[in-house]
Amino acid sequence: MLDIAGELMGWVEDGRPFAVATVVAVGGSAPRGPGAALAVDGEGTVIGSVSGGCVEGAVHELCGQALADGEPVLERFGYSDEDAFAVGLTCGGVIDILVTPVGARSPRRATLAAALRAASRGEGVALARVVRGPAEWVGGALVVRAEGTYEGRLGDRGESGDRGDRGDRVAEAVAREARALLDTGRTGTVELSEDGSRCPGGLTVFVESSLPPPRMIVFGAIDFAAALVRTGKLLGYHVTVCDARPVFATRARFPEADEIVVDWPHRYLRGTEVDGRTVLCVLTHDAKFDVPLLQSALRLPVAYVGAMGSRRTHLDRNRRLREVGVPEAELARLRSPIGLDLGGRTPEETAVSIAAEIIAVRRGGTGVPLSAPESRPARLTVPA
Repeated sequence: MLDIAGELMGWVEDGRPFAVATVVAVGGSAPRGPGAALAVDGEGTVIGSVSGGCVEGAVHELCGQALADGEPVLERFGYSDEDAFAVGLTCGGVIDILVTPVGARSPRRATLAAALRAASRGEGVALARVVRGPAEWVGGALVVRAEGTYEGRLGDRGESGDRGDRGDRVAEAVAREARALLDTGRTGTVELSEDGSRCPGGLTVFVESSLPPPRMIVFGAIDFAAALVRTGKLLGYHVTVCDARPVFATRARFPEADEIVVDWPHRYLRGTEVDGRTVLCVLTHDAKFDVPLLQSALRLPVAYVGAMGSRRTHLDRNRRLREVGVPEAELARLRSPIGLDLGGRTPEETAVSIAAEIIAVRRGGTGVPLSAPESRPARLTVPA
């Protein structure tokens, strides 16, 4: 539900009752993954999506019923060979959907509102909800902050503390597991026993993580960079453009960029924060910028490092990098020439090819057509 936090926060502030349906598990092929959400208010207004249309009508009805009953419900939707007209996924997958009613006076409203508020502000937050287990636990929710603090209650039968030490242990265990998922920006389920230990058969807890947008840093204020900035914003990145030349690194040339920095690329990179989701696109195409920049970039634990240039430029660049002591293991991380071979020529087409490679590397894709035979080549993974 954190993927529609901004819109849902408006409903919370209006005091509007609603029910939110969240995909908590996926089996096989499915249109959307865990965390996808659809919400319905008391008047039937809908925001979000859980399946791209396959089961939206049935989920809408479930939300209305849950809002009337005041009880959460877990429902499974899958493909039916016996009944071609049954509600289900035409792609053949299976999804489990948790429907949580949030009435105007619901005891879980404050907890969910805290999670939605943090996510809509771009803060790091995880929302943990018990989806399976004994009745006294199901429906419970905790909000876990990036610094490790948490708030909320587990179960609709009272505060977690009402169950004594056991409730406290479970809450602490859930918060600990949620923090671990939040640290890596992952969403998924955790199996815990009723005493808080990590084992199946007790409680199934679904954890949604919401982190600030990942960073894309584009080095080189050229026409190709302007197109890549627009593409990066479309993919949800916080985009920074960096160039040492103030005449080129201007707001007029890059109106969509979140940040424009006039500095030597390698100096800026050494002083800015990056993480395992950051992508670095080197479009400077000039050895005096490229070499010191890549020498620093290839040492960082980022998701992607790509550099523009012809194959001849690539060979010359690698020679220069070896001369300054960059080891082969680090050179193997460099995506150069940058992008996938789509046959593009324009800045916009080049930006699409770069974005396609970034997606393939980050998500473990192959870059081959989906219509290709099932025997797939090795995935585009980054060497360890």
